[in-house]
Amino acid sequence: MKAVVLVGGEGSRLRPLTLDTPKQMLSVVGMTMLERVLDHLYAHGIDEVVLSLGYRPDVFLNAYPDGIARGVKMKYAVESSPLDTAGAIRFAVDEAGFHETVVVVNGDVLSDIDITELVEFHRSKSAEATISLVPVDNPSAFGVVPCDLDGRVMAFIEKPPRDQAPTNMINAGVYVLEPSAIARVTPGEQVSIERWLFPKLVEAKSLYAKPSDAYWIDAGTPESLLRASMDILYGKRVDTGRSGAVATVDSSSNAEFGDSLATWCFIAEGSVVAESAVLRSSVVEKGATIFADCIISSSVIMAGAHIGAGSVIEDSIIGKDVIVPEGAMVLGGSVVARFAELEPGCRIVGERVPA
Repeated sequence: MKAVVLVGGEGSRLRPLTLDTPKQMLSVVGMTMLERVLDHLYAHGIDEVVLSLGYRPDVFLNAYPDGIARGVKMKYAVESSPLDTAGAIRFAVDEAGFHETVVVVNGDVLSDIDITELVEFHRSKSAEATISLVPVDNPSAFGVVPCDLDGRVMAFIEKPPRDQAPTNMINAGVYVLEPSAIARVTPGEQVSIERWLFPKLVEAKSLYAKPSDAYWIDAGTPESLLRASMDILYGKRVDTGRSGAVATVDSSSNAEFGDSLATWCFIAEGSVVAESAVLRSSVVEKGATIFADCIISSSVIMAGAHIGAGSVIEDSIIGKDVIVPEGAMVLGGSVVARFAELEPGCRIVGERVPA
C-alpha cells in the first residue's frame, strides 16, 4: 500500500522550536518525528509515501535528497499556498500519481495503531473512508466521532465543549481513503477533511471508524513532545527497541558516567557528558555537551546545545545550539529556542524563551 503523510503545517503550537524547523523534523529520542512515523508505516507494509509539504519544504528536501528514509520511498508534493487537510490530500495523491486506496497519517501523531487491521476493517465494510479512533480524557481539543454498533460514523463533531461531547473517542489522525472519497475534493480547493469531507461521507453513510487501544500521542505541543520522549525512554511504545536498559548510550558519544548517574536516558552520538553530571529520564541529542555538576531530569537537550557547569534543567526542552550558562536553572515546562541568549545564574520557570 501507499500513504500520504501530512507535514505541511507551521507547527505554531510548538513555537519557538519550529521557528526554523518543521515540527516533523524535530528529533524525538534520536530520530526525527517523521522517521518515527515512517517506521510505523513500514512495519505495516507501506514502503512508498508522498509527503504533503507546505512550511519549509527545503528542510525535508535537504534532509532526504534521494527521496528515501527508513526504507520508505518518498515523493514530495509542495503546496504553493495552503490547501487545508483534504485539499492537501487531493493535491498530494495527484502529484504522486496514486490511484488506489491510500493510508493517510498526520505527521505529528506518534502511535502504534495497527494499520493492517484498520485496512482490513475498512475493506470488510466496503467503506469510502475509515478513521482510527482512540480514547482521551478530554476530547474538546479533537474531533469526536460517535458511531453505531456496526462502526458506521453517525456524526463528526470537531472540537466540542467538554461537557457536550457525546463520546471520548476521537479522530486519531490515521485514515484509510478510497479514490472515490478523495475525488469529492476539487483540485486546488482549500478544504478540511474534518469539517467538510468527513461530514459529506457521513451523509453518504460511507464513513466508518475503528477504535484502537494502542499507544497514541499528538506530539504537536512542547508538553506532548516531552511526554512522547519520556514514553519512548520508558518503553511505552511498542516499537522502541528497548529491553529494559537503564541508559542507551551511543558508542561514539563521550559519556563518562559514574554509578547510577544516568538512569532511563538516551545519549546520542557525538555528545559529551561530564562524569559528575547527573541525568535522569532525559534525552541528550547529537553533539550536545553537558558540563560538570549539571542536574538534568525529565528533559530534552537538543542537538548542539551546551549546558553550563552546575546548571539544573527539569521538565524542559533546550533547543538546538542553545548555550545555557553556568548555574542557570530552567524548570517547569520551559522551552528555550535555538540561539536564545540566557544570563549566567538565571532562573526560568514555565517560559517559552525566543531567540
